[in-house]
Amino acid sequence: MRINKYISTAGFASRRKADELVINGAVKVNGVTVKQPGIDVKDGDVVEVNGRKIDKAERLVYIMLNKPVGYVTTAKDEKDRRIVSDLVMDVPERIFPVGRLDYNTSGLLIMTNDGDLAYKMMHPKHKMYKTYRATVQGIISPERVNKLRKGVDIGGFVTAPAKVNVIKQTERFAIVEISIYEGKNRQVRKMFASVGNKVQELERVAIGEIYLARLMTGHYRKLAPKEIEYLKGY
Repeated sequence: MRINKYISTAGFASRRKADELVINGAVKVNGVTVKQPGIDVKDGDVVEVNGRKIDKAERLVYIMLNKPVGYVTTAKDEKDRRIVSDLVMDVPERIFPVGRLDYNTSGLLIMTNDGDLAYKMMHPKHKMYKTYRATVQGIISPERVNKLRKGVDIGGFVTAPAKVNVIKQTERFAIVEISIYEGKNRQVRKMFASVGNKVQELERVAIGEIYLARLMTGHYRKLAPKEIEYLKGY
């Protein structure tokens, strides 16, 4: 088994993050630091990450969390901000968030120890759409909506076409649903800013056909078997 898959299966990090840990010299196999993400781990090998021995997870766990504003989607934070794992402390398995939601964004976050599923969900080639409900300043004209639908430049990167639907428009603000399958840092906020509408509030309400629905802010639930099957078969 490749080292990145071993680390992700242990619920320590996603495969992409595991590669970073290896390259940065944070991983040892049988007491020797390894820096090649492509190496294989055999049965009986001792794997350590940042000095901590890890084992492959025996039970895969899939959680849906309604992330509140004011939490970060990292294992720890150098600014000592609250982290999403604080909200699921009664889950014995070591789980990690799939992708990220920034500090000021709330909503649907999948947490799991299934590294293969996490990799699949995050890779743009699978085109798994994430739907956000944004409250933006001002009037969002049909011309601006069309720009978002076609793709906009957010600073050296042109976004893929988005699905956009204006839910409500007033003289001072609009409520807009936007679906994207990419995951650039603060992408939705940058997309609206590029057409002249600043985001005031942002919530992720769906990943593919899995919806946040009535799950209360700060609460979580296990994914239903049919939801897990849907994600794996996407």
